[in-house]
Amino acid sequence: MGEPVSDREAMIAAMEPRLDQHHWRFVLVSPDNAPQLLGAAIGTFREDEGVTAIVPSEVADELGIEGPDFARITLMVHSDLEGVGLTAAVAGALADAGVACNIVAAFHHDHAFVPATKGNEALTILRALQ
Repeated sequence: MGEPVSDREAMIAAMEPRLDQHHWRFVLVSPDNAPQLLGAAIGTFREDEGVTAIVPSEVADELGIEGPDFARITLMVHSDLEGVGLTAAVAGALADAGVACNIVAAFHHDHAFVPATKGNEALTILRALQ
């Protein structure tokens, strides 16, 4: 996969955003739903108030957990976790267009979660930014 990219302009130029065809939901994990949610989660985060999991919307529906659905756009550039500016550029471009965005950074890529109904619009915006 090569070395991580840390230069702001290089990260933006190489981000190659890809829209995931699945929809995702941010949900709270409780003892009664933990096995199903954690087994299906693509990401989790522990806060003082509890554990959040990002799960396929279908899994949340099966468990009766309501909430907004999100599209995931993966930035294919192998961004350095200490790189500066990619998150701000992505979030800023989407904010300027009135698109909400939740960014999750993983080891190799950053992932932008936008309202499911705005997935294609957000992808177009990020391709233009690139």
